[in-house]
Amino acid sequence: MNQKIDLQPAYVLHTRDYRDTSLLVDLLTLDYGILRAVARGVRGSRSNRRALLQPLQPLLVTVAGKGELKSLSQYEASAAGFNLRGDHLFSAMYINELLCRLLQAHESHPQIYRLYQSTLLSLMKQSAIEEVLRRFEFRLLTELGYAPDMMNEADNGADLRAESDYEFDYLRGFILLHDGHHPAPAAVYSGADILAMGRLLMQDCDEEFAPEMLAPAKRFMRQALRPHLGSRPLNSRQLFISKPKAAAACLPPEGNKG
Repeated sequence: MNQKIDLQPAYVLHTRDYRDTSLLVDLLTLDYGILRAVARGVRGSRSNRRALLQPLQPLLVTVAGKGELKSLSQYEASAAGFNLRGDHLFSAMYINELLCRLLQAHESHPQIYRLYQSTLLSLMKQSAIEEVLRRFEFRLLTELGYAPDMMNEADNGADLRAESDYEFDYLRGFILLHDGHHPAPAAVYSGADILAMGRLLMQDCDEEFAPEMLAPAKRFMRQALRPHLGSRPLNSRQLFISKPKAAAACLPPEGNKG
């Protein structure tokens, strides 16, 4: 059955060349989640239609087709684009890649669309990158149902105890450490840190993040994301490699490292 979606709010997450003059476009849409479409003829020598198909530009798009791969028949700017530079731009590219890797096509996620917009606004306002990224990562996993419970023990649902230590297991959550059990140190968190992270990660992107919690939050999000990203490296990581200071603070997680 042919499906037509008219004037859907969208952002371009990624494009790649397709055949001689076309592009394959990954779109994040408000009501339909990820849509993949062919923009035909936009790479032709006489075409000026490609300029709008850039990341960070709010669009209204019309797509149609029978299968998962649609044809992008119409698109127009719906607002001014987000003019990001340097590390803030690299961070947006990282966010785009996370969405492409973690979202399934044609699954509606309006809250993720709104999260994406609010995160771009925070980056546009030059908010602290590391805090913005940690909150985006956690809220993305929360919306997808992958985020662990930050208030209760995994084994019995009891309240987390600030004075106790816990092991993080991405399948189960936070498991109370018992005598004689010695997990990898990187997987161990104090109850106080877990509770603090839970509060901070759910705050608005522009809220102040306790500086002493940045390191454990980065370690925790790396571990929480890794199983869902797999072993294939993130391409956006390369953008940070030539920026050592930025990389030290906000380097995206590798799929195969601790």
